[in-house]
Amino acid sequence: MSAPSPAGEARALPPLLRDVSGALDHLAFPLALPASAAARTSTEAARAQLADYILPRLASLDAPLVAVVGGSTGAGKSTLVNALVGRPVSATGAVRPTTRRPLLLHHPDDAGWFDDDRVLPSLARVRLGGDDGTAGEASASPGGPSHHPATGQGADTLLLRPTPTLPAGLALLDAPDVDSIADENRRLAGQLLAAADLWLFVTTANRYADAVPWKLLAEAGRRDVLVAIVLDRVPPGVEEEIRSDLLTLLSAENLGHAPIFVIPELPLGPARMLPADAVEPITRWLQALATDAEGRRDIARRTVQGAMRALAERVDGIAEAVSEEQAAGDELRAAADGAYREALRAVLAATEDGRLLRGEVLARWQDFVGTGEFMRGLESRIGRARDRVSAFFTGRPAPAATVAEAIGSGLQTVVVEQAARADESTRRRWRSDAAGRVLLEGIAPWHADAVSAEVAREIRAWQEDLLRLVQAEGADKRFTARMLSFGVNGIAVALMVVVFASTGGITGGELGIAGASAIAGQKLLEAVFGDDAVRRLTATAREDLSARVEGLFRQEREPFDRSLEPLARQTPAETLRVLARRLRTALPPGQRAAAGDGA
Repeated sequence: MSAPSPAGEARALPPLLRDVSGALDHLAFPLALPASAAARTSTEAARAQLADYILPRLASLDAPLVAVVGGSTGAGKSTLVNALVGRPVSATGAVRPTTRRPLLLHHPDDAGWFDDDRVLPSLARVRLGGDDGTAGEASASPGGPSHHPATGQGADTLLLRPTPTLPAGLALLDAPDVDSIADENRRLAGQLLAAADLWLFVTTANRYADAVPWKLLAEAGRRDVLVAIVLDRVPPGVEEEIRSDLLTLLSAENLGHAPIFVIPELPLGPARMLPADAVEPITRWLQALATDAEGRRDIARRTVQGAMRALAERVDGIAEAVSEEQAAGDELRAAADGAYREALRAVLAATEDGRLLRGEVLARWQDFVGTGEFMRGLESRIGRARDRVSAFFTGRPAPAATVAEAIGSGLQTVVVEQAARADESTRRRWRSDAAGRVLLEGIAPWHADAVSAEVAREIRAWQEDLLRLVQAEGADKRFTARMLSFGVNGIAVALMVVVFASTGGITGGELGIAGASAIAGQKLLEAVFGDDAVRRLTATAREDLSARVEGLFRQEREPFDRSLEPLARQTPAETLRVLARRLRTALPPGQRAAAGDGA
């Protein structure tokens, strides 16, 4: 198979990068894990790298190179920019920070490349007029509002200024200090450096080894960014010593090829300008880059490829943090799963081991049917049982209702008790986990009254369903007379008793009574419906009860589940790892063809 053409690769890359962008957009890192805060910052940086540099540069490899002039506080960045263009265009002075908003200088013929949001789309734009510094018409990018430069507001505003003394094909971007005392300035400086095709990094003889700049230079080495170092204010006699030490430091960061330009310690002339000959080597170097169109494209390809490799590394790191959060979330979810699964098991066990036929339920059931009469022969004495059941229809006390109430009350007590245990078990486990403790802050305390009322409603609904189940089963005319003899309520109560009929948990004197009660209910139902129908009705009633209790517990655990929902919406770690692998093997347009030519 032949290698894809550069044009084909240009079409293939943006979908991959859109996939990466979409994956990053679905990350929030909601848990309070040690790695989560750093992962959020890394994700924001990855999004910015895509939006500010990789996507715009891939869309226009022939656009002018953007050289960011960056460095430490007081290194002389703005002074250097002024010297390179031959007149004051960037504010200089002793007050720090001097550069508060980035200034992009370009040849007038290149204005069309920078008026839209191709470069740094998150920044608003203000186009400055002529050399007097007056502002022209301001236009805002989608990233934010525009601000007049005189207001001193709008740090996230990119000032654009045409500068005829700059060569076409190259723009200079004067950035805030990388170690500024202002957090916003430091953040913006990092964003601008990440959006650059090449760095003109300014430092001084006494600050060239500072930690903050070298952290950024190390990032440039990993990204394979073209970097030139400007060593400013070098005292006489120490140039070679400092240059040698600086070169050693650069080589350790894969930047040994970076040119080093030395500006000696010189007095500033009028308007705080450096002499032109002090920056003449830098000017020639920049002009050579600007006039070589193919060289500019090669730099752009190299830089964007490095940016994609760096993005792949960043995405891999983000994937690790996602994996850690997922594992922590799985443990928290498992704690809730286990607690409520055990609660459901305990409730169902209580409905199967005879516990709900004790005490009040037994007494009401005996009032209703008279266990002894049933045991002496239900079939031969069905008339007397009918008289007892039919009391409901003749205005006398309704023992069926009292049995249903007693069963409902007992069942309610069991369900509420198990809900309380499950809630406390889950909270106890979550409190033992740092991430769980934070999530619990957003979960309301458990309220017994509210839960008890909801459980009571659900039990009443279940009992009403049993009535409808009995009515539906007895709809056949063959059953109608017998159903009327006992009453629908009585038949439904008998079904409830049979549902809870097992005597596994009853001992002593209750054993015989409960067993007799169960047999009485079973006989009554069989007399009405027959054996097969009773088994089916009992199974249906138990399944319905189980489903309702399970639904109640699902509702009870919903606040815990809801607090973990952001995790479920996050891009899976494995998806991120796959995207990182694809980024590493992807090449910008023209790179694969060049690689093939050299094979």
